[in-house]
Amino acid sequence: MIQTTNAQSAGTITLGGDTTVNRLGFGAMRITGKGIWGQPENREASIATLKRAVELGVNFIDTADSYGPYVSEELIAEALAPYPKGLIIATKGGWERPGPGLWTHNASPKHLREAVEGSLKRLRLQRIDVYQLHTPDLAVSFDASMETLAQLREEGKIHHVALSNVTQEHIERARKIVPIVSVQNRYSFADREWDYVLNYCERNGIAFIPWAPLGSGKRAHEVLETVAKKLEATPLQVALAWLLKRSPLMLPIPGTSSVSHLEENIAAAALKLPDAEFEQLSSVTPPPISLR
Repeated sequence: MIQTTNAQSAGTITLGGDTTVNRLGFGAMRITGKGIWGQPENREASIATLKRAVELGVNFIDTADSYGPYVSEELIAEALAPYPKGLIIATKGGWERPGPGLWTHNASPKHLREAVEGSLKRLRLQRIDVYQLHTPDLAVSFDASMETLAQLREEGKIHHVALSNVTQEHIERARKIVPIVSVQNRYSFADREWDYVLNYCERNGIAFIPWAPLGSGKRAHEVLETVAKKLEATPLQVALAWLLKRSPLMLPIPGTSSVSHLEENIAAAALKLPDAEFEQLSSVTPPPISLR
């Protein structure tokens, strides 16, 4: 297995022209309790993982107020505040959590304002560097949601505005209201439904943050295992290396609550995927979407 390296080995990406981060970040969803609800079973392990991520050169941490809810943001502040220079905390709003396993939309202007204020307090920040609309709310005008984030940006509470779980149409509409620095959608070597959104982001200098990097399906995992064995790497390292090679605007954020798993993930920054293996993985056909 590739030994631990530094996130700097993945290169850098600049958000909004003034915020440069290493191109392998950390997703802080898994540092919460089971089902992304409540406190983690091992709080010390989650704290240690966050601290180790920064030691390994991670300077982009992605979270959301709905992770816990609130727990992920609180743990980040407990572990890392006052934050080292250059560390970017990106958070999200637009979901509510009425109970374990429950996620409900709320991207109303009133809720987004309350969400931003809450995240500022929990993260112990005066300004959120990157704030993402977690998902469009079908019961609320998308333009109204974006106008609210634009206003909060003008007020200095948000530096950069970003999107998550969106189509190209959403991005185009949002950009008429406020600059968009990143888009976070589900994406992997075996799940390229959002290729057209990634291509749009590339044409417009917008970072693309993929979640669920392993994909799904038996065939996908078989190919991943074969390539990993050949390269003496782990499957997740190979999946992350594919993402990094796929686009210079890709900013993967693998998450975990384990230091050893974190170190495995960050080691992917040094794995240079050969063209043949990249094409082999790229040829995997995504499994059909279940309609159940």
